[in-house]
Amino acid sequence: MRAASVSRSVLAALAAVVLSMLAPALAASPPVQAAWVTRHVQFVYQSFTTRYTCSGLRSQIVHMLTRLGARDLRVRTVGCVRLEGPEPFPGVDVTMQVLVPAGRAGAGAPHVAAHWRKVVLISGMASLNQAGDCDLAEQFHRTFLPAFATRNVVLHASCVPHQVDLGTYLSAEVLAADSPAPGGR
Repeated sequence: MRAASVSRSVLAALAAVVLSMLAPALAASPPVQAAWVTRHVQFVYQSFTTRYTCSGLRSQIVHMLTRLGARDLRVRTVGCVRLEGPEPFPGVDVTMQVLVPAGRAGAGAPHVAAHWRKVVLISGMASLNQAGDCDLAEQFHRTFLPAFATRNVVLHASCVPHQVDLGTYLSAEVLAADSPAPGGR
């Protein structure tokens, strides 16, 4: 009886390993014809829980946009009145290029091969430093994600003023170019 339970455990572990190795191949999406388009977004961050310095907010936004695949980022801080320390309403003015399906890019835009790629921006298992990013996750979702071609967007956030939310999660599938742009863009 003990040998049978060990055999079942070994078979279950082996099946899990095989499935984990096959999962990327099975989940691979077919190539999509896409094109780079320019987007402009203005964003003012507001929160009762977590405050950012202007450079801190800029850094966080640049990090998240880069993870989503934005290129040619030009990010300028706005609403900054303090010489140092957190701002009450810091903001950013962003111009960037993002990939969209070729049919949404307009005539004349050169096409590139792309695939859908899942990006986790804020993990539900976030560090204590990220635990205060509930408001940022909600506002980023509302303001920046519409500038991208996305699918399967998941946002779990229960933001309560002056309380840290340890379960905040934000992910999305975005188009990612199959090869780097010419000229290292």
